[in-house]
Amino acid sequence: MSQIVRTRIAPSPTGDPHVGTAYIALFNMCFARQHQGKFILRIEDTDQARSTDESEQDILKSLRWLGLEWDEGPDVGGPFGPYRQSERKNDYRAYAEQLIAQGDAFYCFRTSEELDEIREQRKAAGLTPGINGDLELPEAEVKARLARGDSYVIRMKIPLEGTCVVEDLLRGTIEIEWTQVDCQILLKSDGMPTYHLANVVDDHLMQITHVIRGEEWINSAPKHLLLYKYFGWDMPVLCHMPLLRNPDKSKLSKRKNPTSINYYERAGYLPEAVLNYLGRMGWSMPDEREKFSLDDMIEHFNLNRVSLGGPIFDVEKLKWLNGLWIRESLNDEDFIERAKNWAFNQAHISPMIEHIKSRVETFSDIAPLAGFMFSGLLGLSAESFAHKKLEETDVKRVLQFSLWLLEAQRHWTKDNIFDDIKTLSKVMDIKMGDFMQPIFIAIAGTPNSWSVVDSMAILGPDMSRARLRDALDKLGGFSKKETKRVEKEFQQILVLIQAKKAELN
Repeated sequence: MSQIVRTRIAPSPTGDPHVGTAYIALFNMCFARQHQGKFILRIEDTDQARSTDESEQDILKSLRWLGLEWDEGPDVGGPFGPYRQSERKNDYRAYAEQLIAQGDAFYCFRTSEELDEIREQRKAAGLTPGINGDLELPEAEVKARLARGDSYVIRMKIPLEGTCVVEDLLRGTIEIEWTQVDCQILLKSDGMPTYHLANVVDDHLMQITHVIRGEEWINSAPKHLLLYKYFGWDMPVLCHMPLLRNPDKSKLSKRKNPTSINYYERAGYLPEAVLNYLGRMGWSMPDEREKFSLDDMIEHFNLNRVSLGGPIFDVEKLKWLNGLWIRESLNDEDFIERAKNWAFNQAHISPMIEHIKSRVETFSDIAPLAGFMFSGLLGLSAESFAHKKLEETDVKRVLQFSLWLLEAQRHWTKDNIFDDIKTLSKVMDIKMGDFMQPIFIAIAGTPNSWSVVDSMAILGPDMSRARLRDALDKLGGFSKKETKRVEKEFQQILVLIQAKKAELN
């Protein structure tokens, strides 16, 4: 290739660092290294309401733990910075306005009610519910509403008929009817770009040559292709990787598998093994060996060896591979050092001391008392959650509502965890002691441990949430019909929680 290969990964700092992010990052980095190119990390923080600094730092830390290194990024700099979209905010408006001036985009003043009506009309006509059709206002009305200061978004124009042809490095020619593509918002009412505009502009300005991403982005490819056309820019080569799947072939989800990279670090997996396993997701070495290093993968990497069948992310298979790495790649000294660095170090143990020291009489009491702090999932059963006062359905509601509330918690501290749980207990009208029992069991395996809130703060969000999900799974979870009812109930509870917190403030 005459052009320098430049690939990127562009995660959103809105939650726990996902194994899917690491999977795509791995393939982008291997492709870049194979072609003596550059691998870039860019933070896509266009969702300002959900983006947090903690999440961004988690992403950087977890990818580095795996051994993935980028040549340019928000923490290392580079010639095409800044590498956070929020720091490039003022640049995007000019590009959106350029499209309006060209006649390729328009100001949209439609209300949410009007848009809902359009969606219903499209649905009734057998079309996708995306927004398309007659959305523009006459030029005179647009000018008047802009002069009044009415709120608006900027949308791109989409052809109303015909077929979009997208070339994919793995899949060949992909054809998508334009009627299936919506008039995407490019600039939101708060002035922030959507991913679609920011992604195209930044990829162009950062000279990205190959966009290797998950297949969930295939349906967005026509919008991106059209934007490149509108701007008169060359489009990068597209390559849509197969999605990771659960063992039941469904899309990988945290409800069926731990999906946070941090979980696997907390549970005692070797980063080499996790990266090795991700490398086997839809790809194989020329000699078909199962165990290989990152350097091995880079040396032999070729996208032609990617299989489009949905790769299965099986935790039991990962556990087997991790054991292989421990036995074959660690000598005794390495094993001791890795174990110390994992959990048996002062920084990790120090927060536990105040809880352990006051409860032991001999050092031999430490293991049974604190063993849950050094474990992954606890191997509980439905019987573990037998409750003297709450029915099983209520126990499941306590666990599910607590989980949903804690999944939304972006600032994981003891006080925030306690406030969430205490407020939820009050709103559900369940005494704190009765409410906490199933959470104690889910987190510590027993109702008789030290403060479960302290435990959760030390364990971290990834392991805590994984244990709550596992507890729900052991109790059988909720059926589809029950889930709809429970979700509706939770939305009502959220309103009460917000009201309760407003009272306290």
